[in-house]
Amino acid sequence: MTAPTKLLIILGENNALKLTLPLGIPKNVNELKAEIENQCGVSEQFRLQYMDTDFNQFLNLTSTFDLKDMDKIKVIKTGVPETSTGSNESSVSSFNLGSPCSGHNPDYDTDILSSAESRSSSSSSSANSTLRSEAWPLDFRIPEFSFDVELQLTKGNQEFQANGTLLTLKPKLKSDILESLSSEIMKYKAYPSDSNLSDVCQALVVKHPCLKEKGSETGFSAWKISLKYKMSNYRGKLKNLGCSELVINSLKRRGNSNVHPNQVKKPRRAEVNFCPDYPAGETREKFKKKNNDETIKAKMAQTFPHRRQEILQDMPFVADFKSRWPALFSPREINAEFQRITTVPLTSTFMAQLDNNTTKLTKVFRNKGGTSGRKITEIMAAIDENDTVAMRRVCTLKGLAVYLNEDPNSLIKEYQDVDFHEAESEMEKMLIGIYVIKPEGERDLDPAEDIGIIIEGVAVLRDLPDVATAVVLLFGLIYTLNMSYPSNLSRQRETDELNSKRMKQINVLRKSLQEFNQR
Repeated sequence: MTAPTKLLIILGENNALKLTLPLGIPKNVNELKAEIENQCGVSEQFRLQYMDTDFNQFLNLTSTFDLKDMDKIKVIKTGVPETSTGSNESSVSSFNLGSPCSGHNPDYDTDILSSAESRSSSSSSSANSTLRSEAWPLDFRIPEFSFDVELQLTKGNQEFQANGTLLTLKPKLKSDILESLSSEIMKYKAYPSDSNLSDVCQALVVKHPCLKEKGSETGFSAWKISLKYKMSNYRGKLKNLGCSELVINSLKRRGNSNVHPNQVKKPRRAEVNFCPDYPAGETREKFKKKNNDETIKAKMAQTFPHRRQEILQDMPFVADFKSRWPALFSPREINAEFQRITTVPLTSTFMAQLDNNTTKLTKVFRNKGGTSGRKITEIMAAIDENDTVAMRRVCTLKGLAVYLNEDPNSLIKEYQDVDFHEAESEMEKMLIGIYVIKPEGERDLDPAEDIGIIIEGVAVLRDLPDVATAVVLLFGLIYTLNMSYPSNLSRQRETDELNSKRMKQINVLRKSLQEFNQR
C-alpha cells in the first residue's frame, strides 16, 4: 500500500496548512485540487504551483509526477490578484497584462472594477435567459447536491479518509446524484460525448473519493454507464416539457418515416446554443406576426402605384413578380389590392352575394335539363350528405360553371396525397387553376389536406381553408395581376357566335333570378 504523503499548502501570506494524503500523491492535478478543496476549505476557483528545487521558486503545476513527500504547494486563486511579492511575482504580472507600467495605476484599478461590474451584469442577464453562457469546461465542477445528499457524502468522505472505507450507495442516493449531474451537464450540452461523461465521472470520484468503485481500472466505470442512461432519461423528460433542442429530434416533429431514429440533429464542436428555446412569453407565431401586419399593410399601400406600373408596362412572369413582391401573395393583401383597384371589398362582397343567391340559383339549377342538368344534380347531392356553409358555396360555384357550359374540373384539380409527385409535374404545366390535395382513401366530403392556387405553374397561395375561398382569391388575383380569363377553361371557342350564345345564357340566368326576387 502507498505510504501517506504530507504537503504544505500555502493559501496566502501568513496562511498555510498541512495536507495529509493517506493514499499518497494523487494520479492527476484534478484529484489533488479536490483534496485541497475538501481538507483546506477552498471554495473559489484556483490553480496550483509547486516549489521547484532546480530554480528554487514556484512553478505552475501541470502533473503530480513532479511532486514528492513534504513538498510546498501554492494555491493561486484565479480572478483575484495576489498581493505578495518575491516568489509569486509571475502570478502578479499575469493580472497586470495591459498595465502601462509595473507601478500603481489608479486608472487601471478603475478599469478592473468596471470590467468586474460588467461581467457581473452580463452574468446576471444571461442567468435570466435560457441561453448557455459557456462551452464545456476543461475542469468539470461537480455541483452542490441537496442537503441530505451532501450530508451523506461528507460522512462518507470522512470515513474514507479515516480508514479507506467506500460508501455503500442506496438506490435513492445514487439516483439523486445522477439527476443533479445530468442537470449540470445540460447547462453545457444535451448530447455529451463519451469523453465528456468520463470527465464528469472522474471529477465526481475526485471530489467525493468515497464513491470510487472497487475493481474498476478508472474507479468510475459503472458511474459512467449509469450516467449515460440517466442522461437519456433526462433528455426524454425535458423533451416532454418542450425543450426545443430535444423536441427537434422527435420523430413526430420530423414527420419523415424514412429518417432513422439515430439520425439526430446535434451541435457541432464549437456550437454552444444549437437550438435555443424562445424567451419567456414568446412563441414562433408571435415572432412571425410581431408588429408586421400593420407595417406591411402601410408599405403595400404606399407602393401600390409601383406595382401597377410594373404589371401594366412590363407584364412580368408571375414567378418573377412573386419574388419581387412576396407580401402581395397572401389572402389579406390580395383583398387589400383588389379594393385599391376597384374600391370594392373582395371576399365579403363575393361571399355575401353568393350566399344571398344560393337558394335562388338552386331553384334555377333544378329547371336545367339534359346532360348539364344531370351533372348539376350530382354536384348538388353532396349538400344532402354534408350541409355546411363551405359545402353549399363550393357546390353552388361548381353548379354555376356547369350551367354556363364550363367544366369545373378544368379549374379545380383534385389529387391524392400518394400521387403528389405526379401532381406536382401536372401543376407545373397548369396555366391557372385551383389544386386540392386529399388523403388517400378519404371520401370526397372529407377535409382536404391542402388547397392552393396555381398561376403559370407557380403555387402562389397554399393552405387555404376551402375551395370557395380559393375561387374568391383567384378572382382577386386575376384583377391584381391584370390577367384575362383563360380560354382553355371553357369548352367553347372564343368566337363571336359562341360569345353571343354565352351572353344569352347569362341573360336567361339573370332573368330567372329577377323572377324569383319578385315572388
